[in-house]
Amino acid sequence: MTPNQTLSGKLLLRNEINLPEYTIQQLLHSKQLTTIPAITKHLFHYQCNRCTTTKPQHFALIPCARCHTSHPYCRNCLRTGRVLFCEKLYLWAGDEPAWQEQKKPCHWEGSLTKYQLQAADAIQQAVTATGQELLIWAVCGAGKTEMLFPGITTAIKQGKRICLATPRADVVRELSPRLQQAFPNTEMEALYGGTEDRKETGQLIITTTHQLIRYFKAFDLMIIDELDAFPYHNDKSLHQLADRAKKQDATTVYLTATPRKKEKRKIETKKLPVIFVPIRFHGHPLPIPQLMLDIQLRKKLKQSKLPESLSAFIRSRAPERQFLLFVPTVEMLSQMEGMLAEFPLPFTTVHAEDTERKEKISAYRNKQYDLLITTTILERGVTFPSIDVVILDAGHEVFDEAAIVQIAGRAGRSPKDPSGDVLLIHQGKTNAMVDAISQIKQMNRKGSKL
Repeated sequence: MTPNQTLSGKLLLRNEINLPEYTIQQLLHSKQLTTIPAITKHLFHYQCNRCTTTKPQHFALIPCARCHTSHPYCRNCLRTGRVLFCEKLYLWAGDEPAWQEQKKPCHWEGSLTKYQLQAADAIQQAVTATGQELLIWAVCGAGKTEMLFPGITTAIKQGKRICLATPRADVVRELSPRLQQAFPNTEMEALYGGTEDRKETGQLIITTTHQLIRYFKAFDLMIIDELDAFPYHNDKSLHQLADRAKKQDATTVYLTATPRKKEKRKIETKKLPVIFVPIRFHGHPLPIPQLMLDIQLRKKLKQSKLPESLSAFIRSRAPERQFLLFVPTVEMLSQMEGMLAEFPLPFTTVHAEDTERKEKISAYRNKQYDLLITTTILERGVTFPSIDVVILDAGHEVFDEAAIVQIAGRAGRSPKDPSGDVLLIHQGKTNAMVDAISQIKQMNRKGSKL
């Protein structure tokens, strides 16, 4: 593997470069490699040139064993590697790698529906142009991944480098095998926190937006999936990392089922081209959430008593059907374990910091559990073929309009089982619930007209 394959388009600390020091010095001397300060001091603030932060609370002094003095380090970078004021960042300045020529990169043998094809054609046209932006607004279950295949195929044929970035690690794990199967001869890498096998190269990168911290002007095609998801939608630094990771004339494609107000304003003012796909790939409507009022709900939960509405749902459900139970806090997960003890129901819990998260989701997918209790980490980007969905305490602030729409979208995704129940157990209706149901009904009306 040559240095341009491993270093091209990267912004790395020295300890992230797996090359001997003499090779590094040769590359610097030949100007194939260049450096910038890791942290820059300005008149009234510091700036980390790795994560882009300038917030004073992200910098702290530390005694440095390297240069035997005290100076700042970036606390914001700790999860992806500590950055010291005395360090440098290395950038590749040599030739870009030449990717393998492929006449038929895509081996997917499926077909697109009429409305998927409209989106796919628009993506292809954007790929062949330069500096284009495009939003694909497609309902949950519309088949957004398959819509990307023609555009990715075109990019690969043109020798371009592609990034598919998403805020959630679970989505990376979901998408990676599907893309590897569709593009088996393309150098590919999946990146998220804790990735075990880093090849450090790839023409097609599937990554969390946080991992873009190591890229600089690398990609000709940047695809941002679930752009409205936490933490991407409200973290400006992640937007900056995505912008920095793509080339100046790159094409950017955004995917979402629930665009935020910012994107809707840009659409209304014609600043962002959009293709709307209001119908699922199997043609069936989105399941409409059913509201279940329990005026004593939070009191019962505080007393660790299972709400009767949830008990009734569990007793009445078909035993062969799995279901997802969304709760608003991590603390409630362990609470639910005790509350469900009366039911002979194989279940497990999962949350963002769960070290067995990947294994538990895989076990649920393989039907080792009837029930998976989760926080909002599974609100989007994961597909289970035949499930029902329950949101407990749906009036909690974490369940905003977008979250409820996305959670409801987990049900009815299979053409063999296109319905599925969605139950919102609440102590009082919120605007988020009302607006989410209204949005789903509006999508169904648009879809029915087609």
